[in-house]
Amino acid sequence: MAVRVLVVDDAAFMRMMVKDILSKNGYEVVGEAENGMKAVEKYAELRPDLTTMDITMPEMDGISAVKAIKKIDPNAKIVMCSAMGQQAMVIEAIQAGARDFIVKPFQADRVLEAVRKAVG
Repeated sequence: MAVRVLVVDDAAFMRMMVKDILSKNGYEVVGEAENGMKAVEKYAELRPDLTTMDITMPEMDGISAVKAIKKIDPNAKIVMCSAMGQQAMVIEAIQAGARDFIVKPFQADRVLEAVRKAVG
């Protein structure tokens, strides 16, 4: 059975890139969200096997969303997506419960490696 993924990023282009990489490699993208609030709602509704989470988003940032999702499901598997120079935020996200992180611009092999590590 395919691993079910929720893709969260405020940029539609980034969501499309991640979706493209994942669906070409046998993952099933079951939902998308453009901010942390929607991510938490979608997570509760869909209960995906994995979530890719952007760090900087409007309404609720990725770190707050990770904390909220972890309250719903302590076993949630989340991979953070960050831009260059967000190391401090990535560390905070990992402490909040994220499993791994990928840096933009995305490289397909790195995205897949992080996803496999997180769900493995």
